[in-house]
Amino acid sequence: MNSTCPYCGVGCGVCVTPQESQQAVVTGDPHHPASLGRLCVKGAALGETLTPEGRLLTARVDGQPVSLVSALDAAAAGLRAVIDRYGPEAVAFYGSGQLLTEDYYVANKLMKGYIGAANIDTNSRLCMASAVVGYKRALGADAVPCCYEDLEQADLVLLVGSNAAWAHPVVWQRLMQAKQLRPAMRIVVLDPRRTASGDQADLHLPLRPGSDAVLFSGLLHWLAQTKGLDASMLPHLNGVSETLAAAAAWDVVRVAVECDLTVQQVTHFFRLFSEHDRVLTLWCMGINQSVTGSDNNQAILNLHLLSGKIGRSGCGPFSLTGQPNAMGGREVGGLANQLAAHMTFTAEDCDRVQRFWRSPVIARQPGLTALELFRAIGEGSVKAVWIMGTNPAVSMPEGNRVAQALAACPLVIVSDVMAQTDTSAFADILLPAQGWGEKSGTVTNSERRISRQRPFVSAPGDTRPDWWLLAQVAQRLGFSEGFNWQHPSEIFREHAALSGFENGGQRAFDISGLAQLSQAEWDALRPVQWPVNADHPRGCARLFSDRRFFHPDGKAQLRVPATPHAVPRDAAYPLLMNSGRVRDQWHTMTRTGLVPRLMQHCDEPFAALHPADAVQYGVTPGGLARVQSQQGWISVRVRADAGMRRGELFVPMHWNRQFSQQGHVDMLVAARACPFSGQPALKQTPVRILPLAVQWQGWLWQRGMTPPAGLRYWARVPYPAVQRFAVAGEGSPQAWLADHADLTGCEVQVATGSGSDYRLLAWRDGALQLAFYAGTAQPALESAFVAAAFRTAPQDAAGRHSVLAGRAAEGRATGRIICSCMAVGEQAILQAMAQGCRSTQALGERLKCGTQCGSCIPELKQLLLSDVVVEE
Repeated sequence: MNSTCPYCGVGCGVCVTPQESQQAVVTGDPHHPASLGRLCVKGAALGETLTPEGRLLTARVDGQPVSLVSALDAAAAGLRAVIDRYGPEAVAFYGSGQLLTEDYYVANKLMKGYIGAANIDTNSRLCMASAVVGYKRALGADAVPCCYEDLEQADLVLLVGSNAAWAHPVVWQRLMQAKQLRPAMRIVVLDPRRTASGDQADLHLPLRPGSDAVLFSGLLHWLAQTKGLDASMLPHLNGVSETLAAAAAWDVVRVAVECDLTVQQVTHFFRLFSEHDRVLTLWCMGINQSVTGSDNNQAILNLHLLSGKIGRSGCGPFSLTGQPNAMGGREVGGLANQLAAHMTFTAEDCDRVQRFWRSPVIARQPGLTALELFRAIGEGSVKAVWIMGTNPAVSMPEGNRVAQALAACPLVIVSDVMAQTDTSAFADILLPAQGWGEKSGTVTNSERRISRQRPFVSAPGDTRPDWWLLAQVAQRLGFSEGFNWQHPSEIFREHAALSGFENGGQRAFDISGLAQLSQAEWDALRPVQWPVNADHPRGCARLFSDRRFFHPDGKAQLRVPATPHAVPRDAAYPLLMNSGRVRDQWHTMTRTGLVPRLMQHCDEPFAALHPADAVQYGVTPGGLARVQSQQGWISVRVRADAGMRRGELFVPMHWNRQFSQQGHVDMLVAARACPFSGQPALKQTPVRILPLAVQWQGWLWQRGMTPPAGLRYWARVPYPAVQRFAVAGEGSPQAWLADHADLTGCEVQVATGSGSDYRLLAWRDGALQLAFYAGTAQPALESAFVAAAFRTAPQDAAGRHSVLAGRAAEGRATGRIICSCMAVGEQAILQAMAQGCRSTQALGERLKCGTQCGSCIPELKQLLLSDVVVEE
């Protein structure tokens, strides 16, 4: 069975071999043009996410299990009551880039064409909204010009505001392979912190956060002075003189000062760009998640348009999409400022869509974007919200206010695959949705490639596809005629037909060539890049090769980007916090958090800062700290990272209340956004850091998932048959455990030492039930060994004493997991280095690390460059 990975916007193809008990073996599809058989560790572990653990299998109303019919009746009745009393503007939908296109289409049609308001937005607002504005302003359409083949054909690749080695590993591995085959290719990483991507680049520019547009404007001025502009492009551009005049203010010296770089670094970068004809610029959240996000995008697009590096192989502006179907959602109109099929809210477009849908009403003005939507819920003007497949209580800025808004909202409907999330806790009605491997539809990746997700396991319990749940509610609202599909292929055909309806080449998105697919043809659909129409019956790899753009006059539009303003810091909040992904996790961990091996690489929320800053602010690497902003605080483990700029720190975005006591970073982030895109500025938050006062730290292993109470800190990691909690508290660890653990009927084994050193094992009927290790500092132990004791308990005294010690009597500790694919730990790598393995290839041959997805290779290289080895 061929399908598509449900994680990032690379859109990797997968081959699925179903196994017994709803499991599956997942491998890369060698024939999928996006990935060519590659998978990252998350994609390779997809089969391990197919577990009944934590699934929402039955509908719930007011916390009580009910039949699915009753829940759908309640949802429709609740929405109808709100609409009749307060009007359609009091209703909102909040979707997800993980919905399939068919799900998205139904949600958009129901909200805009039948309820009659445009209050449907999505977590894609947090991801790609600024890129959408940039493309539309410059090119006239939300149309990414490039394709992944350009990775192999570029001479110079710029990676801006993206740690692709971790966030888009398959794209990065394609790029690394291309460089290996063509060593003359140059890779430049522009990022305030030195990441795994920067470690493998030819040049890393650690520019000041938010100064990207300045750097690109300065480069534009440099090109104008050095005859680096493409004169043949000028007849196809508007706004040239104004843009170049503004760029003239940014000479090399001023750029260096503003970007906090040296003149030599800036000049070297400018010369690299001007000396290479085929330049590809890849960017992601570091560009988009900013109060100047749209203008950051504009600066990149200005550069490629004026230099003529667009519409040709190996060059162009290429945004890397964060979610698997953020682009599919944009295609159907799944953002509040879009209508449908790349149409907007002009009177002509509104009339056109209403005629096509034959709908009773049509939304005629943009709706509430994500920040506005949750603000309106909090203020009470939105009375009902339906949240689909996403977790805004974690991912939205000012998370505490979002939680308060949802708690006060009269009607919260949540359709999800998981029973317990930070958001589902506020649901009045919970609808059980189908997940990856169970539902059927299409997704569109970063290069405009439409691919199929196919079902291969039976859907459990009362779960249903999101489109079906939406259509059932629509029918109960009295809209049966517009929502009577029996199969998702029918929805896709309607979507494809709308894309070509009265298009005439005026809209970039056109897949009318797929509007007549039979169900069998849709089931068998191979990946294809849009447009797919009479002009491009087999799709189109690159756009704008003819230099015709989608503004009415056919020209592209240059625009002067705004000058960024530094986020103010003061003595109270002296540090600037950045947030982002770690290698093995995805979003708020509702899927990846189920897989033990994906939790080994980064197992706790952390704050990384420069070692000198750790000293200055009195926090200890490996210790605990509190990070505070004006909005809230979180508790994290401290990491020293010499790749950080002074005065800045990094915190991962994934942790939530299911996995940590107080670790989700967006509680700290203010609800500031780009005024043009509405995309929140998640990357630059003034904070302070201080030690978290605890008297002891330790590890609690227990079979249940219920978080321990009465602690200053905890963070959970699942293992087979057991949960491991990193814990810390005040008082004595013995007293805390006595108050919070029920050991009735257990055989207890205890070891005590000086101070807070305390260890306890609890056995019942020969099986280990609980293990506790505490000390003034967090005790060192071998987690894999302890976890194994919960599956197969040792029966002899020596074995039990080894468990109490937290490590096997013989054998070397694994250490921190470096390669999640092959479960290779740091100690094994260091030992292999001591035995003569001094390259990533040699380590791969010996240990298999780095031979699967390759995303651990940057860390392998760091170890090889270090002086730390394990002696024989």
